[in-house]
Amino acid sequence: MQKDFDETMKFSMENLEEAKLINIMQDVYTALEEKGYDPASQIIGYIISGDPTYITSHKDARKKIKQIDRNDILEDILEFYFVKNNIK
Repeated sequence: MQKDFDETMKFSMENLEEAKLINIMQDVYTALEEKGYDPASQIIGYIISGDPTYITSHKDARKKIKQIDRNDILEDILEFYFVKNNIK
């Protein structure tokens, strides 16, 4: 399949930020799982309390998750829930 290089590509900071959030959350999830923690419980503890010690420092997971605003994580979780359950 050949790409049409005459078309103008559109750059979106929103897509870039979403991809960054997804990558960080994947890394954090994996690090928590590797250390034997339940990733969902630990991430929920972090979101609710703001205490980064809920997240392991293994593979810099704690450092990575602090790059994301907890409200952004919660907003994405709620948006996913609304879409999944046809709530609008």
